[in-house]
Amino acid sequence: MPSRPDRHRSCAHALVLALALAAGARAADTGGTPAALPTEAVPRPFRADFALEWKGMNAARARLELARLGPREYSYVSRNSARGMFRAAFPDEVTQVSRLLVEDGHVRPLSYRGDEGTSDRRKDVSLDFDWQRRRVTGTAETRPVDLELQPGVQDIMSVQVALMVDLLAGRRPGGYVLVDEDRIKEYVYQGEGTARIETVLGPLDTVVWSSRRPNSDRVTRVWYAPSLGYAPVRAERRRGSRLEWSMRLLALQR
Repeated sequence: MPSRPDRHRSCAHALVLALALAAGARAADTGGTPAALPTEAVPRPFRADFALEWKGMNAARARLELARLGPREYSYVSRNSARGMFRAAFPDEVTQVSRLLVEDGHVRPLSYRGDEGTSDRRKDVSLDFDWQRRRVTGTAETRPVDLELQPGVQDIMSVQVALMVDLLAGRRPGGYVLVDEDRIKEYVYQGEGTARIETVLGPLDTVVWSSRRPNSDRVTRVWYAPSLGYAPVRAERRRGSRLEWSMRLLALQR
């Protein structure tokens, strides 16, 4: 059984990935040549703050920021600050940064950088996507990464933007593939209808999507607000009937 510091580190590490795993990866293959991205489907820059709870404990504050760098290029940044006992494992800010392109109706990651929030650089992740060579290379916690790129593959941050673009374009997410550290993982998505929920911004109409790894009993549910460009406003993950973590919106700026 892991020691108490190790358990704290495990919980905090899971929370670092919560927002990334809450969102989608690439959209299901629709066949043929992808249509041009409608003007109204271009993602709008935003900054959102969230409170994250782990098994009922106030564990972290998170900020997501989507910024436009050029006509088709964006950066998507997650900054997480641990709270309470979680600061023992992650005293510094945990950051994840994805640089990506939105073109031809789809999202294409260019690079991903992950800093786990400790002085140990061996825990960091650095990935670069070479779409001409069809390779993603870099390091993940000192492990070398050299994987073949499939069309539509995302990193664990760009997947969120990919899902927003897909929903804005009227596409329903299906099969999902992403690069997580030194492995390629698949996720299954399912629409669970609509819900009107109370938020810090007032009542919002949302669409609810769940995701899981094949044959896993861990299910992530996310509430997306169409009126906010399908930005996520609530999320949770359950293992069976047990709630593991939850996320609620504190503020949103566009």
